[in-house]
Amino acid sequence: MNLTNAQEGIEYIIKDVITDDDDLDAFLFSLGCYAGEPITVISHKKGGCIVSIKDSRYSIDTQLAEAISI
Repeated sequence: MNLTNAQEGIEYIIKDVITDDDDLDAFLFSLGCYAGEPITVISHKKGGCIVSIKDSRYSIDTQLAEAISI
């Protein structure tokens, strides 16, 4: 399952982040988005979603949300 299928307000544990871009992997790691970290979908928006990682909120697009498996 990925973030596009996640229910709002429920905390999930990230299982894997699957991207083809090393720079994107490094960026997500710097945000705290890596395997074993908790993540919560705050809301789903057209074209993406708002997530909470380590007490910070981020807006991510659908393509990135699909790359984060929970």
